[in-house]
Amino acid sequence: MTISVGDTLPEATFVRLGENGPEEVTTATLTAGRKVVFFAVPGAYTPTCHSAHVPSFIRTKAQFDAKGVDEIICVSVNDPFVMKAWGETTGAADAGLTMLSDAESTFTKALGMDFDAPPAGLLARSKRYAMLVEDGKVVILNAEASPGESEISAGEGLLDSMA
Repeated sequence: MTISVGDTLPEATFVRLGENGPEEVTTATLTAGRKVVFFAVPGAYTPTCHSAHVPSFIRTKAQFDAKGVDEIICVSVNDPFVMKAWGETTGAADAGLTMLSDAESTFTKALGMDFDAPPAGLLARSKRYAMLVEDGKVVILNAEASPGESEISAGEGLLDSMA
């Protein structure tokens, strides 16, 4: 089953690199009493993710802040070391975006947003989407028809849906 507007996010544990190494953070911790944007990419450093999707949220961060969004979170089925390096390389970390690893694809699969693209070497990866979540419930979900597209799931696309 694919997640839908009105659904509560499934409980999952992500990993990020903190000052003392890998640390776990849960869906509940990230969303309880908060307005959060989650956007997911098929893979760190892949062309559309790197050149379009992440930069769109860097560009629009101040607009999301103005709409009361507490945090913008990028999720990818990559390890936390790659996510930290990618956040630094793209400027996402400096812009205030949170880069989280869903290394085992647990969250992605629970959402029903997983896919495989063996010719590109992408297995158990996330479809491209962006969603606004308030207190754990999905308020807006913009999922792309193709993982190579970044239109409705881009920062600007999600902002348009919030208007």
